[in-house]
Amino acid sequence: MSPLDRSLVIGPLALSVGQLLLMLSIVIALIIGGWLGRRRKVNVGDSIFNAMLLGVIGARLVFIVQYGESYDTFWSWFDIRDRGFEPLAGLVVALVYLAWRLWRQPHERGPLGTAVISGALTWSLTAGALTLMVSQGASIPSTALTTLKHDEVTLPTMLSEADRPMVVNLWASWCPPCRREMPVFEQAQQERDDVTFVFVNQGESLSTVSAFLQQESLTLDNVYLDRNNALGHDVGAMAMPTTLYYNADGTLIDTHFGELSRATLDRSLARFNL
Repeated sequence: MSPLDRSLVIGPLALSVGQLLLMLSIVIALIIGGWLGRRRKVNVGDSIFNAMLLGVIGARLVFIVQYGESYDTFWSWFDIRDRGFEPLAGLVVALVYLAWRLWRQPHERGPLGTAVISGALTWSLTAGALTLMVSQGASIPSTALTTLKHDEVTLPTMLSEADRPMVVNLWASWCPPCRREMPVFEQAQQERDDVTFVFVNQGESLSTVSAFLQQESLTLDNVYLDRNNALGHDVGAMAMPTTLYYNADGTLIDTHFGELSRATLDRSLARFNL
C-alpha cells in the first residue's frame, strides 16, 4: 500500500495519511496567506477556500461524467462518501480559478501567490518524501486467514491458483460503511468472473460473521476471518472499510480507503486492463 493511502484513526475520525497531509498543506497556505494579508490589509482566505471548493466540485463532476452510468440514481451523484473524485481535474479547476483571481485582483498577488506556493511546497516535501521512503508496488501479504469451515488459507496461494487479479476488502459487521457497500461487492462478484473478490473480516468471530451474512441475505464467496486484525496491520489499514487491488502477479495497483460505490469500484477495476 502506498504510504499516502495508509489509514489513521484519530478519535472518531478515520483518515488516510494523504488526506492529513493535504489538510496540513491547506492550513499552512491559510496561515501564510492570513499573515501576509494582515500586513498588507488584504483578505486572501476566501480566495483559498473558493479554490479548494471549486476544485472539489470539479473533481466530482469530472468523475461523474466518466462513471455516471455506474450510479443507480441521480441523487447518488451527490453521495461523496464513495470518494469518487478525479484529483487532476480538481487541481486544474483550482489553478484556473487562482490564476483568474490573481489576474483580476492585483493587490492579492503577493499574499495569495505566496500562500499557494507555501501550501504546494508543504505537500510536495511531506508527501513526496514519505512516498520516496516507502517502495511502491507492495506485494500481496502472506497473512494466515481462516475460512468459515476452519481451514487456513493465504492470499498468495489463492492468487496463484486463480491466476487472475484479486480485490481484497477488509470489513467488519459493526462498520456501517462496510455494511452499505456489501451489496455492491455481491453484484460485482456475480458479474465478474475474471476477478477474484475476497472479503476478510477483521476481528470478529465465526458466529458473528455467519449471522451477519444470513441476516443481510448476502451470497458471497471467499469470506475469511482474521481474528487478530493481522492483515490490516500488515497492509497499514487501521480503519475500515479498506479495499486493495492486486494484479495477477500479486502487486498492489490501487487502494480505496472508506466506503465505495459501484462507480468507484468500476474505476479501480478498470486499472486491471482486462
